[in-house]
Amino acid sequence: MAHSSAVQRELSENPPAYKSRIAMVLGDPAGIGPELIARLLAEPDVRSRAHFLLIADEAQMCLGMDIAGCTFPYRTIDSLEALDFSDDTPLFYQYRGTARGEFPRGKPSVMGGRYSLDTLETGLRLTQQGHTDALLFGPLNKTSLHMAGMPHNDELHWFAELLDFHGPFCEFNVLDNLWTSRVTSHVALAEVPGLLNQTRVVEAIELIDTALKRNGLARPRIGVCGLNPHNGDNGSFGREELDIIGPAVKVAQERGIDADGPYPADTIFLKVQGDTRAFDAVVTMYHDQGQIAIKLMGFSRGVTVQGGLPIPITTPAHGTAFDIAGQGKANVGAIRQAFEIACRMGGNRR
Repeated sequence: MAHSSAVQRELSENPPAYKSRIAMVLGDPAGIGPELIARLLAEPDVRSRAHFLLIADEAQMCLGMDIAGCTFPYRTIDSLEALDFSDDTPLFYQYRGTARGEFPRGKPSVMGGRYSLDTLETGLRLTQQGHTDALLFGPLNKTSLHMAGMPHNDELHWFAELLDFHGPFCEFNVLDNLWTSRVTSHVALAEVPGLLNQTRVVEAIELIDTALKRNGLARPRIGVCGLNPHNGDNGSFGREELDIIGPAVKVAQERGIDADGPYPADTIFLKVQGDTRAFDAVVTMYHDQGQIAIKLMGFSRGVTVQGGLPIPITTPAHGTAFDIAGQGKANVGAIRQAFEIACRMGGNRR
């Protein structure tokens, strides 16, 4: 059993020697993203630990500061050709892409989606080219993205296409020091059994093992979830644990990964509670199997990492919160955690 304090110690004793350069965008301007970015960059400790390039419409950035009731210093640049990160003052690049006119507040819109996609692509390209080390973005609204023409189910697949990346990738959800990944994601539950195979389970285990190592953990401990109630009770109601998941765990072990399982879904998250825990990560078989547990354990601190892609990309796991947008109530906890991960992964990338 690994103590959470021991995990923290391992990370803190092996910090990146390099101060990460983080490209940052607001996300959907109709939501709480501008407020969250303002709150984050207003913290002197945050600004001292990384270099920032904020790609945003200045009116939206200033509105975020007004809503948050705080300000942060920034240095405006006119070009992205040569970025000067010589001090801790965040760089600001005025950009709104192809979005025109006003952004409707507190609801999905074509303009909000267009702005989100264009600013994201700019930050993505800079990070892909090595001008920045990681991309951190505010919450997105999928309806806005689809209204603006994004053809994919989610932004992860859109990122992969823009990066021309054809290897395995997966959305990771992180709460404090606990990471989760999943073999299937945004698909109907009825489709999940047919999508499970040994190769995909092994890939999911390997992806999160690699990501945790890039996050600074030398030897991650990974628990793997079963699919059926009570792990299928030795085949009484489902054989996926016997025929697919269990053999996949053995393959991962043979490749040097510290993986164990499968464990029943209704008990595996008990093994990561409290001061001691058995695992640093849990691999689940479908979306809600891990999402429900993570959100119950700490909704306001959850982070999404776009796992498997060649560059670090992080964001808060919560949504745009249109219902409280503009009210100054947004909780900065998740975006602060997303910043911490972007710092470590960006530094280790260098």
